[in-house]
Amino acid sequence: MGRRKRENSLRRICAYSGIEWGSVMPQSTGKTDISMKKDPSTNIISFQERLLKKTSVRMMPTNDPKTALPKIIAVSSGKGGVGKTNIVANLGYVLSGFGKKILIMDTDLGLGNLDVLLGITPKYNISHVISGEKAIVDIMVDGPGKMKILPASSGIQALTHLTRSQMDLISDQMLRIVASFDAVLIDTAAGISSNVLYFNASAQDVCVVVTPDLTAITDAYALMKVLSIQYGISGFRLLVNQVENAGEAREIFNHLELITRQFLDISIHFMGHILKDDNIPKGVRCQKMVSDMYPKSPASVCFKVVAQQIYDMMQN
Repeated sequence: MGRRKRENSLRRICAYSGIEWGSVMPQSTGKTDISMKKDPSTNIISFQERLLKKTSVRMMPTNDPKTALPKIIAVSSGKGGVGKTNIVANLGYVLSGFGKKILIMDTDLGLGNLDVLLGITPKYNISHVISGEKAIVDIMVDGPGKMKILPASSGIQALTHLTRSQMDLISDQMLRIVASFDAVLIDTAAGISSNVLYFNASAQDVCVVVTPDLTAITDAYALMKVLSIQYGISGFRLLVNQVENAGEAREIFNHLELITRQFLDISIHFMGHILKDDNIPKGVRCQKMVSDMYPKSPASVCFKVVAQQIYDMMQN
């Protein structure tokens, strides 16, 4: 991408993000985006923190895989329709193929659709846990490739904004099962609702998904801004979906990395990209993952590369 085109792209991102263009210059050094303050009410105790407290004795250095804590990764986005659910499903499937015990948690509690994508029909979902009818272990179902699924509800508006007690209940219930897995992948809803922020704050790592769409990029910036300022999250991973080539993905990352470095006190790590692939919608229509139906397709190859990164993270 030429210098002028790159500059115009940065100008658009800044305009949509409410950042003065003149401050995005090489000589700019301060983290000037301080329009938000940390809200004391957001000091939630996530199930990740509860797990660490409960298993503090296991935090001692060890090479024993039986004593390793699970890797908990939230896959999120500012804008809807960027492919989060498809990404989570395929990464979980590939990681299961690597021999890892994987749990996928659908946390789009009002409009969950992971079960639809995977072609499964669970009898119970997270709403039955919140109501007290079922324990979380009772709603867990088998998914493709030996991964386990925690399905969300759909069409229950009341669950789109969990209360503090409901958040605590989910955290306590998660404590009962997460230690049985090597990794938990959390498929969040899009946006910056209280539910989205809670589930992101409950993870060790937050993977933000973007596409080349300008609004997806600016909304990703907004999501990271809120999570960093209100929840103190200082590191993010960026996965660029639906790109024509690796160069396009890297350019998008470079743009976001420049702006976040100058205006937010955070770091972002390039997690990789997923190529545009006509086989993905074919898989969706068949309620199967592209990694299963077309394992050698361009997107499937990308999923394997990203899954390898997660696998390596789990080893450390």
